[in-house]
Amino acid sequence: MKKELFIIIFMLLACIGYTQTPITATIAYQGYEETQAYLGQAEYQIFMDNTDNVLDKPIILIDGFDPVDSRNIAEMYALLDYNGNNIADQLRAEGFDFVLLNFPTYTRISDQVVVNGGGDYIQRSAMVLVELINQINAQKVGTEELVVIGPSMGGLISRYALSYMEQNSLAHQTRLFVSWDAPHKGANLPINTQYLLNYFAESQNNQDLKDAIATTINSPASKEMLLDHYLAHLQNGSTFLQDPTLLLPEGAPNFRNTFQTELDALGFPQQTRNISISNGSAIGTMTGSPGIEVLNDIFDVPNIPFTTVEIALHFTPAAGQTNEVSKAITRVFGATQASFTANSESFAYTDGVDSAPGGTRDIQTLIGGVQGNPLLTDVINAITQSNFCFIPTISAMAISNENDWYANIDIPNTHTSPFVAWYIPSTNESHVTPTQENVDFLLPEIRNQVATISDNILQKKYRLKSNPIHNELIILLDNNFKYPKIDVSVYSVNGQQLIETTSTNINTELRIPISLEKGIYFLEIKEAKSSFVQKLVVN
Repeated sequence: MKKELFIIIFMLLACIGYTQTPITATIAYQGYEETQAYLGQAEYQIFMDNTDNVLDKPIILIDGFDPVDSRNIAEMYALLDYNGNNIADQLRAEGFDFVLLNFPTYTRISDQVVVNGGGDYIQRSAMVLVELINQINAQKVGTEELVVIGPSMGGLISRYALSYMEQNSLAHQTRLFVSWDAPHKGANLPINTQYLLNYFAESQNNQDLKDAIATTINSPASKEMLLDHYLAHLQNGSTFLQDPTLLLPEGAPNFRNTFQTELDALGFPQQTRNISISNGSAIGTMTGSPGIEVLNDIFDVPNIPFTTVEIALHFTPAAGQTNEVSKAITRVFGATQASFTANSESFAYTDGVDSAPGGTRDIQTLIGGVQGNPLLTDVINAITQSNFCFIPTISAMAISNENDWYANIDIPNTHTSPFVAWYIPSTNESHVTPTQENVDFLLPEIRNQVATISDNILQKKYRLKSNPIHNELIILLDNNFKYPKIDVSVYSVNGQQLIETTSTNINTELRIPISLEKGIYFLEIKEAKSSFVQKLVVN
């Protein structure tokens, strides 16, 4: 009887999606430093809706960078919490099904190599997503197209997979691609910290720290994404000393530039509606400031009497300048026994990326307590400027005509992005953090409630001069059409009508004063026989 009860419970759990299913790609990928191609592996879990318990409206959420699988599927789900709510819970109550894809650590059967899936090549992870998309489309009931949400590195995996499928005539049956604070032009981990960690690992021959660096900073995914990587600055023959002629930002050799070139050539999926959420500021708000001192202190070396180490760290400098970013001086009885310094130079056209507008991370959370090293724990906890720019706003928006990480991209018609709609805050927020504002932007997109001008047959007649807007709504009109009467309304996301106006015999543009709080709204334009709705962002 107990055995039968166990089987029944297991089957019920499987039906409602509380079991994790392994998945292996059917398309192999050969990495830059590999001698053959390998199939990627992962795991996924289906969380059925709470209405009919039928897989008919699937949303796929892809995990981001997580090289040691510190974030399991349950924790991925919890990251969708905001203001006492949960995005997945809300949508499941409306009939949507959530599929979470995680990349755990696994042993590759072919050669018994341990693979840290959450830090593996982005391309190989994308091939796993291709297989998952195929399987979900085969399992689902009905013809509802998928929604794919890619937070952080998951946005690159999603973009690559969807574009790859289109270019190889594989039907992904996806209507919406959501890129959430994804590093389309690269990610940042302060080079000062990279230098310091590597110095301690190599100079002290600390194998635990070496292993931690190999798994994280030197993982394939990190080397593909990081805009500046310490490996690009080392002296020939040295594992930690800096070459003084290599100070400008440079990605990992044979990885970063190769990957970005491939990604740019692949482009974005063309059969989906592509939207973006950034957690970085749209108006150039900095995190700290260029060249700022983030640490300058002296620490006792544990278990070694009369030995101290002086450590100083700075953000990368202002445009065209050079400064010291990392320093460590070891002294015994006050006499210098060893020293290490590393400098950084910024390009003439932009300040260093450490303090740029962008989704932020904090050093303490990211690398605090590395492998239980007490000295490094003390050092990391003593940092005074904890937050740094992790995903620059320019990168999250994939801006193609801007090299200045600090540019104000809230100026209408000045920057080119592949996304048709987006939410960008005015202040910097923690990386991939749901807020009431970005969730208000996201949910109508997933519900497919918004018809955009580009999707509407009236697109030639009406065009917004800018979106987001500030205190004035400007609608540009095509001279090839007549406009005897236009009704314009603005609604809140809850459907409350906030503005209503009627205009007649307009020629080239319609200007309407706006006095609304920052947020997401809906603009409705009505003619005698037709109308459409456009999402409106007030900043």
